[in-house]
Amino acid sequence: MATEGRVSIVLTTHNRRVPVMNALASLCRLPGRWPIIVIDNGSTDGTAAAIAARFPSVMLIRARRNLKGAARSIGAAYAHTPYIAFCDDALRWEKGALERAEATLDAAPDVAVLNACVQIGPGRQLTPSCLSMAQSPLPRGRLPGPRLLDFMSGACIMRTRAFIEVGGYWPPFYQGGEEALMALDMEERGWHVVYAAGVVGRYFPGGGADFRLRERRRIRNDIWLTWMRRPWRPAWHRTYAQLRHAHSKRIFWHTLADVAIGMPKVLRQRRVISPLLERMRAGLDASGPCDQQAGLAPMMLGRKGTDQG
Repeated sequence: MATEGRVSIVLTTHNRRVPVMNALASLCRLPGRWPIIVIDNGSTDGTAAAIAARFPSVMLIRARRNLKGAARSIGAAYAHTPYIAFCDDALRWEKGALERAEATLDAAPDVAVLNACVQIGPGRQLTPSCLSMAQSPLPRGRLPGPRLLDFMSGACIMRTRAFIEVGGYWPPFYQGGEEALMALDMEERGWHVVYAAGVVGRYFPGGGADFRLRERRRIRNDIWLTWMRRPWRPAWHRTYAQLRHAHSKRIFWHTLADVAIGMPKVLRQRRVISPLLERMRAGLDASGPCDQQAGLAPMMLGRKGTDQG
């Protein structure tokens, strides 16, 4: 009998019964015995019942409401393996991907997160985010891939210990931005995030989402992140730049209100990063416009993002 794998798969979903059933069928066909944990984010379309009936070996956790990114913290709490492969119902891990991730993390004890190489659909087009990651300007040193200060929460393999050490994802972000905060906090603790070109996942796009709402949330979360971790001057500069971007998208007032409502919580979480890490983050800010330097997850499919759980 095959030994149970050392990577747990944590999958999140919300009201996407058919896609998640297809995703689980694909995951169950992978060679090896990988523990699978599914967090149903308060679905109302029969998703949880369908999973329980067809995949009884899968650990199913039913959240009462849609927690978005924070649901992954629940899944991590149930994982008993040293590594976790996070995905949603649109991603399929390719054969050999988890084995390569496990070997890479075993050989690099200071690496906390491997961002997968994500290919889109049957044509296997590389996502814009991965193209950007592969050309990361950050110092690589002896790391097993390009160094990052952001990653895709739904397409990564993470060291369980590091995830727990930084406290998981911050729930108020809801979706987007939680990865960048975690990356900064991991770097401050001596952990690193890298792009792993050999760890491949296939992404199958679903239905469209409310782009204006996603853009408002992305800008809000980037401003929140800035005030949680950046020094005062770059925080003001980044806020001004992002609000100008919101004005250009004609979502200024709604975005400003979104930012203001959460600022008391944000400032209570304020812990300024080290000067070295700030220089790295500032260098990334200078390398591209605001709509490309905050939150890699929305970039996975360019302007056609989906809104999975």
